[in-house]
Amino acid sequence: MIGNQQRQTILTLYQAGCRIRKISRLVKVSRNTVRGVIRGCKAEEKSRSSRHQSVEPLVQQHFEACRHNAVRIGQVLAEQYDRPVPYSSLTRLIRQMGLREQASKRAGSYVFAPGEEMQHDTSPHMLILADKKIKAQCASLVLGFCKKIFIQYYPCFTRFEAKVFLTEAIKYMDGSCGRCVIDNTSVVIAHGSGFDAVIAPEMEAFAHIFNTRFVAHRIGDANRKAKVERNFSYIENNFLAGRVFTDWRDLNRRAVKWCERVANVKPKRSLGRLSPDHVYVQEKPHLTALPPHIPPVYMSLVRKVDLSGFVTVDTNRYSVPEALCGRTLEVLKSDASIKVFDKDRQVAEHPRLIDQKDGKRVAKGHHPPLVRNSRQRPVSKEQQALTGRYPWLDQYVAGIIKRTGRTSRRKLQKLLDLQRTYPPEAFRCAVEKALRYNLYDPRRLENLILSFVAGEFFNLKPED
Repeated sequence: MIGNQQRQTILTLYQAGCRIRKISRLVKVSRNTVRGVIRGCKAEEKSRSSRHQSVEPLVQQHFEACRHNAVRIGQVLAEQYDRPVPYSSLTRLIRQMGLREQASKRAGSYVFAPGEEMQHDTSPHMLILADKKIKAQCASLVLGFCKKIFIQYYPCFTRFEAKVFLTEAIKYMDGSCGRCVIDNTSVVIAHGSGFDAVIAPEMEAFAHIFNTRFVAHRIGDANRKAKVERNFSYIENNFLAGRVFTDWRDLNRRAVKWCERVANVKPKRSLGRLSPDHVYVQEKPHLTALPPHIPPVYMSLVRKVDLSGFVTVDTNRYSVPEALCGRTLEVLKSDASIKVFDKDRQVAEHPRLIDQKDGKRVAKGHHPPLVRNSRQRPVSKEQQALTGRYPWLDQYVAGIIKRTGRTSRRKLQKLLDLQRTYPPEAFRCAVEKALRYNLYDPRRLENLILSFVAGEFFNLKPED
């Protein structure tokens, strides 16, 4: 085996006209080795040249128009120029011309001092939630020095979710860094990009609570936040792989456990075979301490109660007392709940529907039935006085209520008067006979009672 220097010497002497025997003697290698080096050089030169080199200008001309498709370029060369080129030769020409592959540039690295920088980004992931495959937004925050990570998932990622996530992430890290690097997302940025980006006023005020500031990298420079970017593939292939989740709260609870038990305890080569939790001990004293009071994250909304007694938030409906129909109320939307206020008085609170559309929440006591069931009607005094002692009378009272409905109280009052006025035995016989013939009119019942009274209690037969 000869080195590159000897190989180059052999080729130089051969090109100068020296014979193989003389080259072998000068370089002190065998003549077969010299012949092998010369044959290899000739084969390489032959492979570099191609009989299709003349079509390079045509390939260059049609490369963009054919959308980088080598098959389509070959068809154009054959149809328009009668220059058929085999596919393998065409792809080799494209590679040699450097049309597809960009020249690799030297990669650098970013080194941060403890407590100097944290990085935040989001990425869409496919996962299985409640036996359904859905797309969720994975939000991640990483400390630049120790690479400690915190992740959560959301159905969508708006400015509200960004504040909820960053609050939980900074509380998890037990402090914040002086700078938070983000991409050029409109969730945080009002307008502009990169160093010219203008942070939205409410996000700037939010960052001020934790003594940090948002900094956007320039467009196309995703490596600036590579410490958070490279973790997304690890999350997909480790945390999500083989896991099924019941709901969003179960998903985020298990995500925190994964950060604590897997991601932040795994040794990393870039940290000298130490885990992020070990290096975090060095960074913790340099983090900005949490404020004495962290204000809750919520969104204040103004909603008008519809005629059904609901307020609508994010396509979902939440009940309020029906006495407030048509009123304009204030709704406070937080990560886990919906609170409704009438001026300074809280009138309703509901668990927030996160993964639903057109859902409905009705609190107990907000909406009594519009049409009351007859079984739920309050028992009148007359009914209480008549029922509970005789089955035949209970049956007769139930028949009156069934047939007369809301007007039954007057008939029950008349029935009670009949019971109190006439003898009990005549009253019983008349009621039992009325039950056989379905007679529920108090006047006809009174006639029956009088017939029994006349026949049994008075001697109306003429004397002999």
